[in-house]
Amino acid sequence: MKPALMIVDDDPQVLRAVEIDLRQKYGDRFRVLKANSGTIALEILTKLKLRNEPPALFLVDQRMPHMTGVEFLEKAMEIYPDTKRVLLTAYADTDAAIRSINKAKVDYYLMKPWDPPEENLYPVLSDLLEDWLASFRPPFEGIRVIGLRWSPKSHETRNFLARNGIPFQWLDAESDKEATKLVNLAVTSSPNTADATGSQHLPIVLFTDGSHLSEPTNSQIAEKIGLKSHAQMPFYDLIIVGAGPAGLAAAVYGASEGLHTLLIEREAPGGQAGMSANIENYLGFPTGLTGANLARRAVAQATRFGAEILTPREAISVRVEDPYRFVKLNDENEISCHTLLITTGVSYRKLDVPEIDRLTGAGVYYGASMTQALTYHDEDVYLVGGANSAGQAAINFSRYARTVTMLVRGDSLSKTMSQYLVDQISESKNIRVWLNSSVAELKGENRLEAIVVKDTLKDEYQTLSTGGLFIFIGAQPRTDWLSDVVATDTNGFILTGPNLATMRNDEHNDNRPKGWKLDREPFLLETSVPGIFAAGDVRYGSIKRVASGVGEGSIVVQFVHQYLKRV
Repeated sequence: MKPALMIVDDDPQVLRAVEIDLRQKYGDRFRVLKANSGTIALEILTKLKLRNEPPALFLVDQRMPHMTGVEFLEKAMEIYPDTKRVLLTAYADTDAAIRSINKAKVDYYLMKPWDPPEENLYPVLSDLLEDWLASFRPPFEGIRVIGLRWSPKSHETRNFLARNGIPFQWLDAESDKEATKLVNLAVTSSPNTADATGSQHLPIVLFTDGSHLSEPTNSQIAEKIGLKSHAQMPFYDLIIVGAGPAGLAAAVYGASEGLHTLLIEREAPGGQAGMSANIENYLGFPTGLTGANLARRAVAQATRFGAEILTPREAISVRVEDPYRFVKLNDENEISCHTLLITTGVSYRKLDVPEIDRLTGAGVYYGASMTQALTYHDEDVYLVGGANSAGQAAINFSRYARTVTMLVRGDSLSKTMSQYLVDQISESKNIRVWLNSSVAELKGENRLEAIVVKDTLKDEYQTLSTGGLFIFIGAQPRTDWLSDVVATDTNGFILTGPNLATMRNDEHNDNRPKGWKLDREPFLLETSVPGIFAAGDVRYGSIKRVASGVGEGSIVVQFVHQYLKRV
């Protein structure tokens, strides 16, 4: 967008004449905006500010009713202090114009008439515009989020945008003066919702069209930025629930092989792998790749083949009416399919410490996106966990934090972490590994301020100041929404194929589970319900690696084809 030149004059003939002169001389580099009063001009400036579009020049008539040119410039200067300011005056107003130079910091005043513009207008304006351009730095073009660092809701919004690969600029309402101005302007521009906007209702998300949302839900943000959250059809050959590596792979192979494929994701594509700072053992990428990059490429690939992806949208229940399977979504819509694939993965297990719920999102976090490391520049952070996800996060944080301390319950990293990560951690000067350690207590009122760490061998405790505790422990499968539709083990992992032998029907000398109606055994990745499959970390006995998830997601499509041939 070209920088703007704004003209303000209540005389329509003067306004039109100045507009013509400015467009003729500067139209190739600047766009010209006009207003016939200071009030209207301030409304335009508010919209420009919310769209993050700085004007280069104000050219304002002094003698206007209701608001003089100087009065307007004083108000405009609060919004855009660096914009050049020129006052148009009549001969009789010369003394007032001179007095205004200090009051409104006017850069120049011009007397009417200015004809010919080549002599009396352009030289002055060109000189001012060159000065402005010399110090001009193009503003960020994208979504801006104004919030509080220790606010769980602000963290949720930032995390949602980051994980979905949406560029945004973060402005802290407590430390950034510009953020305070923008909050006030957002309230001013929406007087009918002023009570629902403001510092007590952060975050505010500003969009490039000048609109904004206060305390938005992820669904509201998704709708605004164009993410799909509603299915285009009522029926699909294959519905996949969960867009981790397994789900994304299944979407790619299913769609590429002609299946009408729908992928449903409640947060962001990539799953836990999508938050990995660098996956170095993935085949074909010798220098590694980020989880976000892997997810972005997979989404583009699946979409190119015709897969439909809904995000953020959550599946809340499943029912079976042969030959169809029905998935109910959190917007109460129900979608049917021939085959259903569950790839909902696992979530980090909750840390069993008093008061943790109150501080979650305010210094205590489960997992960590790549961008969170920037927030803890030159600070001390603590990570709980000793598997690959914790190791990758530790290495990422070590690039920014002063110290990174890993709290590991076991007596060795090598038992639970890939050796390449163990080696990198041992070589990092600012990463400390405390074995046989656990978090016993959290301290802080509105945010995390300190943690109490227990040495389980010595039974000793120490209190450590920190504003960041990141948890990477255990794996809880996301299967509670299935309501016992498919068989799981005692921990909630879905049983498939040969693992269903524990449920086999004694009437048959094979692995068909009780209630199984087909004259065949379940396929390798098929659940206790024909036509419902499971792949990736949510499946009992799976290998918790990105490559294995991708492998299962790709081969399950072959079983889907075999099932459909027999329906």
